[in-house]
Amino acid sequence: MKGFTVRRNFILSAFAVASLVMAAGHGTAFAQAATGTAPEAEAQVKAAVAFIKANGPQKAYEEFTNGTKFKDRDLYITVYDFAGKNLAHGSNPKMVGKELLGLKDFNGVPIIENSRKLAQEKGKGWSDVYHMQNPLTKKLQAKKAYVERVGDTFVSSGIYIQE
Repeated sequence: MKGFTVRRNFILSAFAVASLVMAAGHGTAFAQAATGTAPEAEAQVKAAVAFIKANGPQKAYEEFTNGTKFKDRDLYITVYDFAGKNLAHGSNPKMVGKELLGLKDFNGVPIIENSRKLAQEKGKGWSDVYHMQNPLTKKLQAKKAYVERVGDTFVSSGIYIQE
């Protein structure tokens, strides 16, 4: 019986190690799930466009900026008019009302202008890559935004990219 106890303890220890390895693997997947994905950003923009159409721009912009329905981890909604005026900003309410057409990242990439051009020419799609501070990590990161035109405005939500 003594040999059985040693073998049983070894099997239980191996099971414990395997469980820890699996848990660590889940932790990594879980950490990756802490950031928004491209399909989630697209779905968020489509839901925001539907919300604007169903509730009107003013109620929608208030929800995007100050509410919680359109904030998910590092995903949030922004809305601009074609002059570059910010109408809603889910991460930084202080941006609302500001003319930001000339906003560029540290590489000189015109963030709002690129999204505006995309909305005007194609109606929807993914912007060029630019750099922005991640609201969760507070680190400067590469980002791209899914943009969709709504009348004379464009709605977007972006994802942070590992470089």
